[in-house]
Amino acid sequence: MTDLPKPALQATRDPVLRLAADLVAIDSRSAMSNLAIADRIERELAGFEIERLDFTDAAGVAKRALVAHRGPRGGIALSGHMDTVPATGWESDPWSPRLDAEGWLHGLGSVDMKGQLAACIVAAKAAPAGTPATLLITTDEETTKEGAQRIARDSRLAREIGLAGIVVAEPTGLAPVRGHRSHVAFTAVARGVQAHSSTGLGVNANWKLLPFLVAMRQVHDRLRSDPALQDADYAPPFSDFNLVLDNHGTAVNVTVGRATALIKFRYSAKVDPAPVLEAVRAAAAEAGVELAEHHEGRPPELPADHPLVALGARLTGRAPGTAPYGTDASELQALAPCLVLGPGDVGLAHTPRERVPAAELRAALPIFAGLLAEGAGASLASGAGLR
Repeated sequence: MTDLPKPALQATRDPVLRLAADLVAIDSRSAMSNLAIADRIERELAGFEIERLDFTDAAGVAKRALVAHRGPRGGIALSGHMDTVPATGWESDPWSPRLDAEGWLHGLGSVDMKGQLAACIVAAKAAPAGTPATLLITTDEETTKEGAQRIARDSRLAREIGLAGIVVAEPTGLAPVRGHRSHVAFTAVARGVQAHSSTGLGVNANWKLLPFLVAMRQVHDRLRSDPALQDADYAPPFSDFNLVLDNHGTAVNVTVGRATALIKFRYSAKVDPAPVLEAVRAAAAEAGVELAEHHEGRPPELPADHPLVALGARLTGRAPGTAPYGTDASELQALAPCLVLGPGDVGLAHTPRERVPAAELRAALPIFAGLLAEGAGASLASGAGLR
């Protein structure tokens, strides 16, 4: 059995594979406009009421989030995002989807999360008459989560539906995830004077940034050693505090005029972020570096006995858990309680080996169908039973 490339996938009778391949083939990295993939999704949703939420991101790029609904009000929405991370490290064409001999769909976004998004759309289209079917389709999840923010804040349709719950279809191996971490993104900038390094006329911004970095290493180490800043319900129990440094392309014979430290701090609902925020702010002030912060919504976390969690566990036959990463649930929880559940392995996301089992995409369809059907039940229709 040989690999099936894009043309064969487009001809397949399997609707979730065909749609997933179509979505993978569209370049929708977060830095790009997502209007092309949004248009492709709209063409798939004939018969749905569709609300477009258009905006321009901070870089001036045109973006669109979508809310689609068919049937009565209420019920459970399925949610996915259209954007992907950059194509770092890929040796094959990231936008040429293929199905290998073992039944894995390859391509950038296949597991995070165009395969899941395709499964959501196929399941919603197949919902019988009289069953509410809602899709919350976001963008910029991999960066600012602005698409989810726009839906939660500005969507008339999402508010009018009166959702009982939301399932965010990230790759969880079809196990229900009841809570995850949210993040604060710090940007620290030190400024120097750019010059030829041999002249002694420059001021290297890295030396100004260095004391701040030493303090950040201390914060990093404290997060891994102080039980008061940890959460045993998560693996790992310590919060992520990841550092990336940027000299903006400066050559080694040039003094650095601008040095930037990017830090992502992830914390769960039981962790108080205040000590970390205070430590970062104090270190920036002492070192004389500029500091900017971007905060996601609070970490979403439902109790293990919450009705939406119990429904996900019953439909999947899997015990609920938590996740160390973040999703659009941090923003969409403003509309309704959120559960994270979808096919695929998050360990393959954000890698040049990204792929998802076609069998898991198919297995997600009856689970998503069950969520839509049971979310329409009388005990859940008002949403009171899910909060």
